[in-house]
Formats: sequence, structure tokens, C-alpha cells
Amino acid sequence: MIALEEISKTFGTNQVLRGVELEIATGRSMVIIGGSGTGKSVLLKCILGLVTPDAGRITIDGQDITTGDRDVMLSRFGMLFQGGALFDSMPVWQNVAFRLLSGRLRRSRDDARAVALAKLRRVGLGADVADRYPAELSGGMQKRVGLARAIAADPEIIFFDEPTTGLDPIMAGVINTLIREIVTELGVTAVTITHDMSSVRAIADDVAMLHAGKIRWTGPIGAMDDAGDPYLEQFVHGRAEGPIEALR
Repeated sequence: MIALEEISKTFGTNQVLRGVELEIATGRSMVIIGGSGTGKSVLLKCILGLVTPDAGRITIDGQDITTGDRDVMLSRFGMLFQGGALFDSMPVWQNVAFRLLSGRLRRSRDDARAVALAKLRRVGLGADVADRYPAELSGGMQKRVGLARAIAADPEIIFFDEPTTGLDPIMAGVINTLIREIVTELGVTAVTITHDMSSVRAIADDVAMLHAGKIRWTGPIGAMDDAGDPYLEQFVHGRAEGPIEALR
């Protein structure tokens, strides 16, 4: 579904990506792990077309993302943002139905609201939440609203940016379970970036470790613990000692 070939990106003198090679299969949940500042978010922005790589090629279903109709390509995506990124001035249902109220996916206001209510139910939120504003919701509820928005337009590909950041362990577990269920039910291709290993184990089919601007290791989740890569082992087990230098 998604192929990255020799992707490189430099900001000033900081070379963030150094020839990233990665393939993400259709209908699989790929989780990209790595320490803070390793380029995970930059890589995700490159796939989304928000950042242009200095070199390399990214294809979706074999089509270069720099060619063709960008709006059509983006309509295939759903996105759960790290901080929720909900619009404070809009009630919850309008946040969820945002893409259905404008642009090429436009539907009638009544239809858009009906879809929003259905997606809210799917993430465990009742109709009573629909007319409230984001500021009236807890962090966990806001994250669920963000997830409902991500699936509102029935995308083929969903991106999850640090989906459990800022949540307590119980709510993080709830969100991980919802993500796993939704990805399986919809049969979508999922790409998640995170450093939370509990999320990795809950939602990944495949794992890729980004380190020093390159994919250090990639493989199915079942092979991760026995991979034998010292960088991967240090990260997975959270060890201070190892080849990855910890800032002191």
C-alpha cells in the first residue's frame, strides 16, 4: 500500500532522515518506533505530503504522491493527531463530521450529523456528547472524539500520531483496544508512530524501528523480542545502557 524509497530530509545542518526504506502492506497495522527526535514525525509528514523529502520517492498503491490529484489522495486518509487537534469553537459532532461538511466529501448537514453520531457510538460515546464542546470533555473523551473523526469518512489508510500520549494507563489501554478493533473491522492500512511499547504490542502487526535517520529493523510483532538487534532490544526494554546514547 505504501512504499518509501531512499527518503532523505535535512533541516539546516540537521540530517533527520538518511535514506529511509520501508514497505507497509495493505490491511496491515505498521507501528514505527524510535526515541524522541529520531524523525518519526518528519517521516509521517513526508507520507502525508506536509513535508517534501530532499530525495527519494513515496508511493501509495504504486502512485507517486507528488503526482495526481492531491485532494483525491488525501480523501483516502484518516488521522488521529497526538494532541487531539479538535476545534474548540465547534461542538463535538461537527468536529467528527468536519470532512463531511466541506470539500469533495461534502454531505448534507443531517447526513453528516448522523454519521458523526454513529462514529461516536463506535468509540463508546453517546449522543449526549455530540452537542458539547471539546473543553467540556476529559482527555480520554477528546481522544475518542479524535478517533471518531479519523474514521468518519471511511478511509483506506489511518495514521495515528502518538495515540496514547497524556493518557493514564487505563485510558491508554482503552484507546489501544479501540484502535485494534477499528483497524481490524475496517480492514484499513494503519501507520502509527509511538514510543509507548504497550501500544506497540496492542496494535501492531508489523514494527519498524527508526534510528539515526534509517530503519534499523523491521518485521512482524512476533519477531521483535527475538530479533537480536542491540538497538532494538535496548529500546524495547528501556535500558539506559546500550548502543543508543541516553542524554544525561
